[in-house]
Amino acid sequence: MNLSTRKIVISGMLGAISIILGATGLGLIPVPTPAGHATIMHVPVIIGAVLEGPVVGFFIGLIFGIFSFIRATNPIFADPLIAVVPRLFIGLGSYYIYILLKRYNVSFALISAGVIGTVINTVFVLGLAVIRGYLPYKAALSVAFLHGIPEVILAAVIVVIVGKAILSMQTNEGKI
Repeated sequence: MNLSTRKIVISGMLGAISIILGATGLGLIPVPTPAGHATIMHVPVIIGAVLEGPVVGFFIGLIFGIFSFIRATNPIFADPLIAVVPRLFIGLGSYYIYILLKRYNVSFALISAGVIGTVINTVFVLGLAVIRGYLPYKAALSVAFLHGIPEVILAAVIVVIVGKAILSMQTNEGKI
């Protein structure tokens, strides 16, 4: 495992952004669903993984998961298995789908990373909530569609915009 100073700093910065999004409410975007909002707190995990690799994504996901557990107002997220474990896989899935698709089209690869990372978060959180007895299957399925779709769209849009901007800056470093 190659964990450079840069990767540690980026993990910390994007982990802090995830915490700020949750602590301030800025990571909760109003949408017309029963929940009333879609979260984008997982987006720094996706961006970190795509730009710096799966280890960075893992650590940012860990920070996001621990924050979710500590700040839990819902019994589902007071369960560390549900609050933390799914967040560890967001970056892994996002990174590998990005690597697989970037040779064909970087924008599509970034959009796909946003979609996959969000789907992983939603499916694992709701799946574990069903397995652990917090939600009935039909309720979880309903939440997945009504709440998950706006989150997928938001994540895909944000990841492609931020990802393209950062990749462009990295490409142009030293050309000033």
